[in-house]
Amino acid sequence: MYRSEINRIVQQSLDTLEQFQFHLPPFAHWGLTQWGEHKDACEEIFNNQLGWDITDFGKGQFDQFGLVLFTIRNGHPDNLHNQTGKMYAEKIMIARNNQKTPMHFHWNKMEDIINRNGAVLAFELYAATADEKLSEEDFSLSVDGMQRTFHSGDRLELQPGESLSLPPRIYHAFWAEQGDVLIGEVSLVNDDHLDNCFYEPIGRFPDIIEDEEPKFLLVGDYEKFL
Repeated sequence: MYRSEINRIVQQSLDTLEQFQFHLPPFAHWGLTQWGEHKDACEEIFNNQLGWDITDFGKGQFDQFGLVLFTIRNGHPDNLHNQTGKMYAEKIMIARNNQKTPMHFHWNKMEDIINRNGAVLAFELYAATADEKLSEEDFSLSVDGMQRTFHSGDRLELQPGESLSLPPRIYHAFWAEQGDVLIGEVSLVNDDHLDNCFYEPIGRFPDIIEDEEPKFLLVGDYEKFL
C-alpha cells in the first residue's frame, strides 16, 4: 500500500468516527512531531500495539478486501501466561460497504464482535477441523447471550447493537452490506502476529511504499519512525 493511500484512509476513518460520534484517545490524531514529544511515556502503546492498523490483506484491493482497525486497549500476550496485568483488549473497526475480511480463526483469542452502528454486518461461519480445514460439523455460538446452533457455512447478519461471541478455532469471514459498519471487538489479549490462522495465505500487515510523509502512524510504524 502507498503511504498516501494510508494517510487518506485514516483521515476518512476519523471523519466516519466523528459521524458515528465515537471518540478515540488523543494519540489517534498525533503526527510525527507529537509522537516524538510523547514517545518516552508511550511504552504501553508500543509494547501492546495500540493504535491504527490498516490492512489490505496483501491483495492490493483495499476497497474489496480490507479493514480499518484501531486497538484502544490491550494487554501483552505474556499477561495471559502469567495471569497478571491486562488480559483483555478492545478494538474499533470500520468495514466499508461490501469490503470483506477473509476467512480466519484465532488459536487462543475469545472475542465478541459487535455491530456498533451503521448497516448490516454479515458473517460466514465454520468450525475448524484438527488440521485447520473447514469442518462439516454443526457448532454452537452465543448471539447476544443466546445459544444458537450453526451448520457448516451458515450466514449470520448482525444489525446495529447485535453481537456474536467467537471462541477459538471458529472460522469467520465478515463484511458490511447496505452501507458502512462501525464494528466493536472485545476480547482476550490480542496478538495479530501469532494468533491468526487464515484459511488462505494472506499478508496481514501491508508493505508500505513511502510516497509521502506519514500523517499518522500505524502500529507497524512505531519501531521504524520512533
